[in-house]
Amino acid sequence: MNQKYETVIGLEVHSELKTNSKIFCDCTTEFGGEPNTHTCPVCLGLPGVLPVLNKKVVDYAIKAGLALNCEIASFCKFDRKNYFYPDLPKAYQISQYDLPICKNGKLEIEVDGKKKTIGITRIHMEEDAGKLIHQGDKIAEAESSLVDYNRAGVPLIEIVSEPDMRSPEEARAYMEMLKAILQYIDVSDCKMQEGSLRCDANVSVRPIGTKEFGTKTEIKNLNSFKALQKALEYEIERQIEVLEDGGKIVQETRSWDESKGITVSLRTKEEAHDYRYFPEPDLVPLKIDEEWIEKIRKTLPELPNERKKRLVEEFGLPEYDAGVITSSKALADFFDKCLEGYDKPKIVSNWIMGELSRLLNANDLEVEDCPIEPQDLVELLKLMDKGTISGKIAKEVFEEMFATGKKAGRVVKEKGLEQISDASELESIIEQVIAENPKPVEDYRNGKEKALGALVGQVMKATRGKANPQLVNKILKEKL
Repeated sequence: MNQKYETVIGLEVHSELKTNSKIFCDCTTEFGGEPNTHTCPVCLGLPGVLPVLNKKVVDYAIKAGLALNCEIASFCKFDRKNYFYPDLPKAYQISQYDLPICKNGKLEIEVDGKKKTIGITRIHMEEDAGKLIHQGDKIAEAESSLVDYNRAGVPLIEIVSEPDMRSPEEARAYMEMLKAILQYIDVSDCKMQEGSLRCDANVSVRPIGTKEFGTKTEIKNLNSFKALQKALEYEIERQIEVLEDGGKIVQETRSWDESKGITVSLRTKEEAHDYRYFPEPDLVPLKIDEEWIEKIRKTLPELPNERKKRLVEEFGLPEYDAGVITSSKALADFFDKCLEGYDKPKIVSNWIMGELSRLLNANDLEVEDCPIEPQDLVELLKLMDKGTISGKIAKEVFEEMFATGKKAGRVVKEKGLEQISDASELESIIEQVIAENPKPVEDYRNGKEKALGALVGQVMKATRGKANPQLVNKILKEKL
């Protein structure tokens, strides 16, 4: 990246709340369903209907605000945000403008071992729009579009950061921490692939040393960490090239084209006055007292940074391990449940970060969908400790458990993978290996310790990895 410029990034994150019903009606918020079947006159914006606020939405918004160190407003109201778009049935969105429910929060991130606090300007409640399905590969090339209003009226909170991030890596770390917190407090499932967590990124560049912000562009609807980082990397380079060529950045809204790896201009950016905000006349303002806030505060769980600190202090895990494990509540819960039956935290951590994460990623699965339960991993680790199977065989067993859902003991028995710890059985195999490998035998006897490893490898090969390696080493040394 050009060292003459500094990047300025702010994120607007939309998170769908996991209520059973929509924000202003009792239609289900369940994902999927046939198009336009989770709708009613209220969320379709038909004439003569009135919205009724879902109290659970307010509870969840307060909970998110407290978890993100925000001030909770004692008085807030809803507003109409007016704009015309096919996915907005009323031609306005019920949102919050000048009096949001939360403001002045903060969130701590860590990038390359350096901690940084990112300010949160505000959190406000609003309703989601419907979903356009473009008849073609991309919006710019689509010949027509269909609209599904099932999502219209699903409750959202929008979390607006300060422009405190200075790199795509910081933006990604912020988004990852935000997702973890929302999952920990259980207000959103944060399934990015289903659109329940997505963000718009505001990005600008300015010559280093300049105090004024450059002209920003907004990249809309980034629904994965990878898309966020790649889109920002591209857009920063694009803006720098424009400035270096003597051009000017235009304030506009852009979209991310994943297949081409570029951002594409959609429209010039609207200002707040373009939306003609005014107070929502069909909803009374909200008064939130301290008793309500304290009741919600008592429901807050241990948050990611607190849990990370506990894993380091209580179990002696390295900071890196603790950070990886607590990045997901489900992963941290999996770890804690393993420790209930197996008191070796570092070994559990190694398996979760290694084999478990590898197989989840390879199969595009979340921890919640993992076919292996914590007690299944514990059973496998205990089989290793007993010497029933070796570490190498354990990985093979684990893969079979993941693929079939079978228990460790059953896999070991069915595949005949018990470790050979019978000295007499091993002696005959070792004698044969010594006879067939005169060169490494001679090397070892001449003082080359590494040659022993080659002989151990041959024994393991002959036993298909089932020999007890400690016993093999001991017998080999005696024989030599």
